[in-house]
Formats: sequence, structure tokens, C-alpha cells
Amino acid sequence: MQRLWHSRTMCPCSTLTSSGEVSTVSLEDCNCTSRIFLKTQATALACSPSSPTAAVGTVDGYVYFLNILDVESPQMIHQAFLSQSPVKIVTYDQRGIFLLVGTEEGNIFVIDARPSKSFQIFGFTETGKDILQISTVSVMESDVVEVLVLYPLPDMGRSRLEYFTLPVMLPEVVPENFSDERGRLKDDLTHKYLYEVEHTLSSAVLGFTGSKIFGFCSQVPYICSYVMPVKEHTGVLVLKPHQKVQSKQYGSGTIYLSSHGLWLMTIAKCGILCIRDMFSMETFVRCRSHSHQGRGIQNMKMSLDGQHILVNGKDDNTLVCLKWKRLGANIASEIFEHSRPLVLHLSQTVESESVYLALSRESTNEQQEETTESQKHLNSDSSEEEAVIDHKMIPWIQQKMEEAIKKEVRIFSPRRKEIKRGIKELAQVIAMMMEENEKVDIIAKLDEQEFCLDADELERLHDECEEEVAKIRKDVEMHNLAQSYLTELIKEECWNSMAVKGRALKCFHIPYVVDNFPMKERTEEELQELSKVMQQKKTEIECLKLRKEIVEVQATTTIAKKHHEEEEEEEEDEERTIKTTSLPNYLLGSLSTDFGADTSLLTSQLDLHSREEKINQIILLKDIIYNIKRNFNSEFDAAYKQKEIEIARVKEKNVRIAEIISDLELEETVWQPVFEDSEKPERALVVEDDEISFKKYIAPWQRAKIKEVVSTYEMERLQQARISDERQRGLMDMMGGVLEVKKEDILRMVIPQPPFMAKADALWSEDERKQFKEYEKKVKELNEERDKYRKSLEAELKKLQNSIQESTQNFDDHLKRLFERRVKAEMVINQEELKINNIIFSLLLDEELSSREQFLNNYLLKKQEEKTKTAEAIQKAREDLDVFKEHHDMLVAEDKILDRSFKKEFSDILGHQVDVLYKLFKRRPRVHKQKTQADVTSLVPYGERPGSAKLNKENLAQLMKSMDELDNINNMPEGLDPSVWEHFCSTRRAKVENEYKVKQKAACLLEMTTFLRKRMEEDDVVHHEIEKVFHELIRLQDEKVRFQVNLTVQILLKQGQVELENFQLMLEYSDAILINKNIIEDLNSVIRTQGQKKVASMMESKEVHKGIYQIEWEHKKMEMEMEDLNQRAWDIEMLFFSRDRQKYLNEPNYENVIAIQIGIMEQTISVIDKTHKKNVENCKKLLKKLGKYSNQKDVANYTLSCNLREELVAVSERQDICNEIGSKLTCEKIARERYDNQLKQQKLLNISKQQAEQISILQAEVERLRMKTFPALIPM
Repeated sequence: MQRLWHSRTMCPCSTLTSSGEVSTVSLEDCNCTSRIFLKTQATALACSPSSPTAAVGTVDGYVYFLNILDVESPQMIHQAFLSQSPVKIVTYDQRGIFLLVGTEEGNIFVIDARPSKSFQIFGFTETGKDILQISTVSVMESDVVEVLVLYPLPDMGRSRLEYFTLPVMLPEVVPENFSDERGRLKDDLTHKYLYEVEHTLSSAVLGFTGSKIFGFCSQVPYICSYVMPVKEHTGVLVLKPHQKVQSKQYGSGTIYLSSHGLWLMTIAKCGILCIRDMFSMETFVRCRSHSHQGRGIQNMKMSLDGQHILVNGKDDNTLVCLKWKRLGANIASEIFEHSRPLVLHLSQTVESESVYLALSRESTNEQQEETTESQKHLNSDSSEEEAVIDHKMIPWIQQKMEEAIKKEVRIFSPRRKEIKRGIKELAQVIAMMMEENEKVDIIAKLDEQEFCLDADELERLHDECEEEVAKIRKDVEMHNLAQSYLTELIKEECWNSMAVKGRALKCFHIPYVVDNFPMKERTEEELQELSKVMQQKKTEIECLKLRKEIVEVQATTTIAKKHHEEEEEEEEDEERTIKTTSLPNYLLGSLSTDFGADTSLLTSQLDLHSREEKINQIILLKDIIYNIKRNFNSEFDAAYKQKEIEIARVKEKNVRIAEIISDLELEETVWQPVFEDSEKPERALVVEDDEISFKKYIAPWQRAKIKEVVSTYEMERLQQARISDERQRGLMDMMGGVLEVKKEDILRMVIPQPPFMAKADALWSEDERKQFKEYEKKVKELNEERDKYRKSLEAELKKLQNSIQESTQNFDDHLKRLFERRVKAEMVINQEELKINNIIFSLLLDEELSSREQFLNNYLLKKQEEKTKTAEAIQKAREDLDVFKEHHDMLVAEDKILDRSFKKEFSDILGHQVDVLYKLFKRRPRVHKQKTQADVTSLVPYGERPGSAKLNKENLAQLMKSMDELDNINNMPEGLDPSVWEHFCSTRRAKVENEYKVKQKAACLLEMTTFLRKRMEEDDVVHHEIEKVFHELIRLQDEKVRFQVNLTVQILLKQGQVELENFQLMLEYSDAILINKNIIEDLNSVIRTQGQKKVASMMESKEVHKGIYQIEWEHKKMEMEMEDLNQRAWDIEMLFFSRDRQKYLNEPNYENVIAIQIGIMEQTISVIDKTHKKNVENCKKLLKKLGKYSNQKDVANYTLSCNLREELVAVSERQDICNEIGSKLTCEKIARERYDNQLKQQKLLNISKQQAEQISILQAEVERLRMKTFPALIPM
């Protein structure tokens, strides 16, 4: 599933199925706008952000490119056959520059994503098999595209990450510079690095900044981040987790990165989509879009602007589109702002590629219109040939490989020939030496192993072969052991543990199959529990009888004699109810009584209220199901034994039928019924020799032993055959091959002809004629006997076949009845299981309500404790507030006293000086204001509070320090005594200190008031929650009581009374009650009588209306007849008479006039015939002249053709001469080029040798300098 997005508008989404169907779905009305079938199994789909195209990967290794410019009619524009390995992953980078295709073999192909470049394949790079994910980072500011590949290492229990880069300028580079001859990308271009993590990952993505990797662990529920080192390295580097958080999602999941690289989106089998912050990795969005029962989410896709998210399920076949809510729009604003420059950048590429696709679409449409007529005349053979050619296409990677091999063969073919020649000469020399070795004496003869040129290599190859064989043998043994263990587990679970094995029984002639019920043996615990319940139920029934008897005795002593008869009737009813404790079928809810099940111990469905009764009912219902299955299985076993007997009888009769067919020489086949595998499932546990397709391996010593046994057996058989052959020959010569002539031999008996019958009839003698008559008489008698015997055999054959047919037909009828019995038994079992499921559901619901009630009670206790604590806190806070308020009022009063007593203290000085001093008394220094509590807590969460003692002291000291400036002598008014100034300063300081204390007290008072208000609000919240819990608890208790009273009752209804064509009944019966059937029947009878009366009155009114309608219809009929007569009169008046008709009516001799006209016409026809004959004669003359002229032209053409043949011979001779001269020149040119190439190669070899010597010298010098710089650590 992929989503398509345009720069300005939202496009539909594209979906892919495994069968190769690509659909385009509109998200506005959820309708499919278009479909295209690829007719192959597909695996992956990706949509290009830089062009209106999509890429689809298939199982065959193809990548199909679709043109989706026109959403309503997509079109396949290109296909690339990359390799024979199935395509697993198809993905584009963020800017749509490259398309990365990953296969199961571990090859990643890099393809140009632009249609205008015909989707050029740049090359491939090799990674590990079973690629899990390919992540790309393509930022607009970067010149490279970063790629991260994740694949597992199952042998080590780890995961490997492969990182490489692709330059953006790659499409402009010459292909020879970025890939080798085999199409493999060069390492110096990709800068590949390998990393490993110590645990397995199911998904990994590459971060946009900081070289971070985010991975989703598959075996543990964690999401980890890793930091790639900045320094370059070689080999494999193990990464340690930098940050690790719990995913809170179960099952293996997949991780994605948003388009702006700041969000991590995770999906898993639980069906929950989580969006996390990349830095803190904390979840801020969580949405459940699919169920875990459908194996969760399979794939997801976010739009470029982050406003929409598409999610599709694994097994539920649903596609969900998620949008941000009103509050979530603020969260997505950042990604929306980030996507603007990217969308503007992509829009230019999309427009240019759209123009190219539109033009290419028009050209392809024109070509298709031109070729439609030719395609109509193609036959099926040509289509099959084309299909075969398409099937044999060579993959791109194989083409590159073949081209590279051809080039290497062309380059190294001379060297290869020299090596082969040398090896051949060496082999000849060794062969000659071995021949000479065979001729020398035994003492001087060498072993054959000594002629091996490389004994070590031969021994190494032998050891490798042995190791490989041992490894394969060990793997096969382990595989066989695992399969054997699995077989034993399955056999123990499904076969050995079954007391009654599951098997089927088929009819002989009817396609009916009857299965028995596989059953396990009941455990001791189940039997004990069943006996306990049955004993309890029997005790309850006996107790009920005793109670009834006690009630009856007491009733007889207290009730008057006049009610004695009524009591007896009630007693009889009660006894009847006690005796027949079993309920009727419609209240019992099943037909289990038809199978002999004992339902007397079952509790009525209307009395199942307590949990213990429901559990006991379930145990009894399971026992009934078990008994029903056991009873049916006994019937099944009897039928199975009957079929075995029938097959044995048929087999015995078939022996005689086969003899009769062979005697009669008929071409009929004997019908032999056998048991199938489903009827004898134990055959599946035994492997026959003919089922093994591989040939059995026999050791050499076993072969020798078998050969000896076979040879001795053959000798004995030949000896016995020789003896029996002599006996048989003697029997044939003496007695005609039989010791006794049987009746069955009449059909094969032949009377030999007399030898004289070879002569002609005229040469026979009288004796010979008599012998011939006797021969004819014997032949006639033999034929009569043969016909009689043949008829008797045919009658016997028919009798045997009829008996077989009758017996098998009887068995089929019996099995048909057993099949109906099986269907009914299964129906009864389903009814009982439905009752069990309903009871279990009620138990679960009861348990859920009980647990919910317990939870609410615990929660209520918790909230009540919290309420008491908040009440105590409020009481304490109020007391503290009252005490502190008194202190605050006292300080305010003292401050006012100081203010009022100022002029009294300075009354001995002048008035204007008092006013100046009062102004100075009111003056306060400018002190730097401290930050508010909110600011401080926001900036420094763990700093000092402003109301703390330390901070108060600092503020007071700062205030006093600023007061020193005001107390300076320079600020003293003129003419004021210094002692008065000092007294003034001390008074002002006391006033300032008092004001500061008042401010501090006021701030503390405000804080305490705020604290008290918050506590009161919390108390109100707790009080509301307690009331809410009380209401919920009362509602839950009511629901629990209602659930215990309103029971689910299963009732049997007669088939046909509840069938409806359109099921439009209401399924909510909350206000329904069960009433007696007689009330409904009485009401129906009243309704029926009233209905009959109404029908009778309606019939009377119907007859009246019918008479009225009949009179009206007759009136309309007469009016229509009148209109028809008027129309006919008008037609007669307006009838049209032609001149011929008038002439026929007016002319008395009309026939004579017609005869004259016929004569005139015959004369004109004779004149026309004469002129036609003249024209024919003229045409014949003209044809003769043209024939002569054509003969003359034929002669001239023949002469010209002769001259042309001579000219063509001359031209061909000159052409052969030119070709001979040109080929010689070409051969000389090729030889010269080869000689120049050999000289150049020799020159390059010399240069390479010199450079190799120089490199070795430089390496030795480097090693010497390195050893010189480092100290030598010599062991002491």
C-alpha cells in the first residue's frame, strides 16, 4: 500500500494485492477509480515523489513502472527484469532521485527514478540475504543520498546494518566511472560501512541529523537509538545503544521517519500506531487503527505535509485514513512548514516529467491504434511463441555477467590457450612416464600417487570433500531428528491420545461420506467432578421429594375436608412433575433425548441463577455431548464392521467372477471395492516402499552378500525349472497337458483336424470321407456343449453381479440413514454447545461485573481516604491562616502608628523642615526587583523559592545597603542638626524594615490563601468523584441484578415458522415477557372470528362494486363501437381511386387493350436483342486484335529477359572479385592490429613488473622506518 500526493491537492491512494492487481482508491468517497492487472504475483509497491509514476516489484524479479498521470486509466510504460530472485523491497528516496530495489538474494539495484531517462539502471550493490528494510535520507541541502540497509544474522543472533551513500550527480557520470563491467557499484563511489548490533532488529531507519540510527527490537519490547562514529573504519563495527525506551507494543514492529525527520512512527502486530519525538523518544500520539486478531498493521504511509496518514491491516483487508483533530493541527504545523520548500522543489520535476509522460502516452496510443488491425489477424500459435520468448528473457544482472565474461574471454583467450597447451604437454609427459614405469621391474616401479604433481592439494581437496559430506550428513540427521520429533508430537496429540480415532466411511455407489466423532479419554478429575455433580443433583431431587411430602402432610391436617379433592389433584400434579422431571424439548433447548441422553438431572433454563448451578449445568451438558458422541460412534463401528464383511464377500465372489470372465474371454474389469485412506487413517503413519522416490543406499558389503544370495537362488531355480520342464513335456506328449479333463476346459478344447484335410476334396477316399463326417459331428457336439456352458457361465456371472449390487446397495441405504443420523447428532451437539457457550458468556459477564464492582469499591475506599486527608488539610490550613492573619494585622497597625507618630517625634524643629523630612521619610530607594516565582521555577526548577529565609535575608540586606545611600550626610537638608538627622535615619530605617516585614507577611498570607483555595478545590473534586463512583456502583449493582433475573433461554422452534425472506425483526427484547401459549391461542381465535366477519362484509361490498364496474364497462364498450362505425363510414367516403382502377371500371373491353400493349412490348424486346448481338460480335473482333498485340509483347519481353540474365552474371562476377580483394585487406588489417596489441601488452607487463619492484622496495623502507620510530619491547 502506498499513497500518492500532489504539491497542491491530495491525490488518491494506490493499493497492491499479492495477485498483481494495482487499484487506485479515492479517499473522498472510498470508491475504486481504476484498476490494472499485471497478471503476475506482486510483492512491493512504491510511488515516486518526483513524477506521477509507480513501481511494482514481482516474484519473478521484474519491476513494472506504471504511468498514473491519468488516475482513471493507469498504463504500464516500462518493465525491468533485474534478476531471477524475487523482489522484496521497492523504495524511493525523499527527493525522488533514485529507486532502490532489494531482492531476496541480497542485491540492491539503483535505478534512475525519472521516466525521461527511461529508468536507467546504474548498478547494484551486494548485501546480506533476507533484507528487512531500506531507509534513505535525501535532504535538499546535501549532495548525497544516504542509504541504510538492515538484514539479520540468524547464526549469530544479531542484526547487521550496511550504510552507503549515492551522489546526487550520479546520473550525469559516465557508467564506466560508477560501476564495473558486471554492473556492481564501485566501493570508492558508495563509501560503504558495516555495523552490527548485539540483538536482533525487525526494523531500522536512519536519522536526518546527528548520524543516528533508530531500531525496533524484535525479541524485546524496546526502541533503541545508535550513534554512528564520525571516524572512518574498516570491517564491521559493533554499535552500542545510545538511548533505550520501551515501545509498549507487543510483537515485531516497523519504524518509520516523518518527512521532516523529527518524528518516529512505529507500528506492530498489536494494531497500534505510535508517533514519538525523535530526541526524547517519548510517545505523544497513540492510535489503535486495527485489531491484534487480524495480526495488526502491515504498512503505513504519511503525506509530505503530515496532515494525513494511511494505514492498512495485515489480515483484515482494511485501509484506514487518519487525520489530525483540531488540537493535533498545531502539532502538524511544523511538518507542514518544512514540507513547503520540498514540495516546491518537487513540483518543477513533476511538471517536466508529466509533460514527458503525456507525450509518450499519446505516441503509444497512436501506435496501438495502428497495430490493432494487425493484432486481430494473429493466431494462437504466434501468441504462444511470443509468450515463450518473453519467458526466456535474460535478467539484467545476467546480461552484465555474460558481457563481462565475453570480454574477459576475448582478452585472455591467447593466455588461456597457452596454459591449456602447457597442461596438455605436461599430461602427455606424465602419461609417458607412467607407461615407462609400468615396463620397469617391481623394485624400481613407483606408486601412482608419486606421479601426482601436487599431493598436498589432492589431499586438501579430499579432506574438504570429506568435511562437506560429514556436514551434509549431520545436517540431514538433525533435520530428520527434528522432523521425527515433530512427528511424534503430532502423533501423540492427534492419534495416540485419542480413545476413538477419527475415520470416515464411504458408500459404494453414492457420494456419501460419514465421519465419526474423534474422542479423547476423560481424565480422572473430569470423572470425579462429574460423579460429584450427579450425586449432588440426585440428592437435591430426593430433598425436593421429601419437602413435597412434608408439605402435603401438613396441608392435609390444616385444610378443610371440602378442599380435599382439590388437594388430591394438586398432589397428583406435583407427583407427575416430580416423576417427569425432564423438560419438554422446546424448553430443554435441544433434541438430545432423541439420542437416549438422560436430561433428568439438568436444571431448567429458567432456574439458572447462581454461579454454582451454571457450572454444574456445563458439566452435565458436556457429559450429554460425550454420551451422544459415544452412542453414534458405536453405530458407526457397527457400520464399519458391516462394510468389512461386505468387502470380504465381494472379494470372495470376485474370485469366481474373474474365472468366469477369463473363461468367457470378456474384456470386462472386475470391480473390487477397497478402503480408502480416509477410512483407514492408520495408513498415513506407515510409509510403504513404493512411496519412497529415492533409491535406497546399499553398502558395498551388503551388495556382495545380496549378490551371493541371488546367485544361489538362481541356480536352484534353474535346476527346478529343468526338472519341471521334463515333467511338463512328458505330460504334454502323453496326456495333452492335463491329468483330468474338467468342465471349464470345454471352452478351450479343440478337436484336431484329420491330416487328409490338407488335400483337396476330390482326392479323399471313402474312409477319409467317413472320418470327415465323424469330425464334423464331434465339432457340432462340442460347439453345442460350449454354447450351453457359456450360457450357464453368463447366467452365473449375472447372478453374482446382481447379488454384489444388491448387497452393496443395501449397505449404501444403511449408510445413508447413518449419514442423516450423523447430521442430526451434529445438530444436537451444536445445540448443546450453544447452551454451554451462553452459560460461559453469562459466567464471564458475571465475573466481569463482579470485578468491576470490586474495583469500584476499592476505588471508593481510596477516594474516601483521600477525602478525609483533604478535610484535615483544609482544617489545618484555616487555623494557620487565622493565626497568620492576626500577626499580619498587628504589623499593619504598628506601621500605621509609626507613620502617625512621625510629626510628634520631630515637633521641636521648624515646620518647613518637618515637611521636608516627611517627604524624605516617604522616599524609598530603588531596589532591583526579584523574578517572580513562576519565572524562577520555569528557569531554575530546583532553585530557591522567593519566600525562603535565605532569599529574604538577601533582599533585606540589599534594601539596607541602598538605604545607606539615602542616609548619607549629603542628603541632609540645610540647617538641620546632625543629631536630628541621625534620629531621622534610624526612624526611617525602622519604618522601612517594618514595611518590608508587612510586604513579606502579605505575600505569605496571599500564598496561604491560595494554598487553602487549592485544597478546597481538590476537596470538591474528590467529593464529585466519590458521588460519581457512588452512582456508577449503584448502576452496576442494578445491572448485575437485572442480568441475574433476565436469563438467556434457548428454545426450539419448528422449522418453517420463523423463516422470513427479509430479516427485519427487532433484536432488542428488553421489555419482552414469557406468557402462556393458551392466552395467545384464545386471543388468536377471537381475532380469527372477527376477521371472518370482516371478510364476509368485504365480499358483499365486493359483489356490489363488481356489478357497478360491469355496467360501466358495457357502457364504454358501446361508445367505442359507435366510434368505430363512424370511422368506417368516413373511410368509405374518403376512399382513393387511381386511374387504372377507374379505367378498369369504365372500359368495357379491358382485356383487348391489355393484349395490344403486350404486343407492342414484344416488338421492342426483339429490336433490343438484335442490337445486343451486333455489339457482341464487335467485342469479339476487338479481343482478337488485342490477343495478337499481346503475343508480340511477350516475344519482346523474352528477348529482354535473356539480355538481363547475361548482365546479372557479369555483375555477380565483378562483385565476387571485389569481395575477394576487400577480405584480404581486412585480414591484413586485423593481423596488424593484433600485433600492435601484443606489443602494447608486453610493454605494459614490463612497466607493471618495474612498478611492483619499486613498490616492494618502498614497502620495505616504510617498514624499516616504522620499526625505527617505535621502541622494541624485548622480554627480560
